[in-house]
Amino acid sequence: MHIQTKYFGEMSVDTTKTIQFPSGLPGFVDENEFVLFNLSETSVYQILQSTRNKGVAFIVVNPYVFYQDYVIDLDDHLMDSLQIKDDQDVAVLSIVTVKDPFDTSTMNLKAPVIINSQTNRGKQYILNSDAYPSKAAITPQDSSLVKGE
Repeated sequence: MHIQTKYFGEMSVDTTKTIQFPSGLPGFVDENEFVLFNLSETSVYQILQSTRNKGVAFIVVNPYVFYQDYVIDLDDHLMDSLQIKDDQDVAVLSIVTVKDPFDTSTMNLKAPVIINSQTNRGKQYILNSDAYPSKAAITPQDSSLVKGE
């Protein structure tokens, strides 16, 4: 299938790689199908791109790249709705708010995107705790959140 993307123009997409978000994403409830593209071959950043609307695309990153001690507990309802049977099947992404200069950009640790990598089902999961901010620094300032410091 071919889709129009926000950052790369027209792209060919393997339909087996599309990620279904049955409830959409907060603020984008009608956007139910996305695909992940690497921003570049060497970047840790990816693009979560809607397959239907080229204007709906999010820069995302694995939060563990920056916050190795990041811990979230997924409730049973989420585990059931995403058909998660094994922790190894879970991919966690944080949506990045890009700012200029880039090193002032932030990532949302309060509402990670959870994806079952086996079934390609996803959901943005809003944590019921204030343990993590919605605007965490891309370069962690709080050494208690960074493993080994």
